[in-house]
Amino acid sequence: MKNFPDAAFSPEVIDLMSRALESSIATLPDPVSTSHITLIAESILRTANDGEREVGALQRIALLELALAERE
Repeated sequence: MKNFPDAAFSPEVIDLMSRALESSIATLPDPVSTSHITLIAESILRTANDGEREVGALQRIALLELALAERE
């Protein structure tokens, strides 16, 4: 996982990120790979660090980035 040394989140934002991660993973077909979870988590961390606070937006961006990464 990438390092996010300057990231600091309140408990409320951590809750939002956790919900976005769980809902993103729930949309993936089984079996879900660890690399997919890592990519989604990194996207959510990066997007939240940029200021996004809506669970749905965090999820959509993470899943879009995952889809783009799979095309590479």
